[in-house]
Amino acid sequence: MEGIQHKFIHANGLNMHVAEKGQGPIVLLLHGFPELWYSWRHQTVHLADHGYRAVAPDLRGYGQTTGAPVNDHTKFTVPYVVGDLIGLLDAITNEGEKVFVVGHDWGAYMAWYLCMFRLDRVKALVNLSVVFFRWNPNGDMVELLRREYGDDHYMTRFQKPGEIEAEFAKMSYQTFMKKFLTLRDPGPLLFPKGKGFLPVTLPPWLLEEDIEYFASQHEKAGGITGGINYYRALHLNWELTSAWRGAKVMVPTKFVTGDMDLVYHMPGVKDYINHAGF
Repeated sequence: MEGIQHKFIHANGLNMHVAEKGQGPIVLLLHGFPELWYSWRHQTVHLADHGYRAVAPDLRGYGQTTGAPVNDHTKFTVPYVVGDLIGLLDAITNEGEKVFVVGHDWGAYMAWYLCMFRLDRVKALVNLSVVFFRWNPNGDMVELLRREYGDDHYMTRFQKPGEIEAEFAKMSYQTFMKKFLTLRDPGPLLFPKGKGFLPVTLPPWLLEEDIEYFASQHEKAGGITGGINYYRALHLNWELTSAWRGAKVMVPTKFVTGDMDLVYHMPGVKDYINHAGF
């Protein structure tokens, strides 16, 4: 697409697929679920046209990036994914060089921790949708959402290995991608057992050829378990990051959300962003 180059970089034991374009200061673009580098295709071209080197990897467990044990969700925690990003930066930066980071959804989640753990590697951060969640002594995110919404909340449904994969296997990858990429409902995303997705009409910014690319890449990768593993590692993340309770992200940061965003309407998030010290 418009001169975007593709390469593979050995990083933290992975063979990481990276799409990039441009010369200049690096902008590292981190995708969310169930996305790929492809989510940043327009921004990659735009940044390159404005004097930056845009670098968009397929994260651990996604797309053409290989080497992660997708049948072991314990290998998808914050330390592993941030380690991947540091390995990638070691390969594409000069000594002492800092980069700009842009993250969305799970990419944003990991970007917060990248900036907190290794602020020496980041010049500035722009994150979309997912706020920096302070460490909560009352439990991990899945447990808190289960208490609020019950067992049908999507994060709860994602926890048992193989179960949600079997549900999604009843539909095409195209149907699955259309649902998740066009979701525009501020209410909780509930997914009762046996309930499929209603037909989706694509908005003008998302084409059938885009859906086909996402679907084909997930199919070639053997499914969506890699992406689901990020949710299954949430309790481990809660355990592993307790030492950083009260820590702050100390790089210049811009946060962007929308008033129809799913995360913005999770319990307490709106007040946290607007009134409670985010």
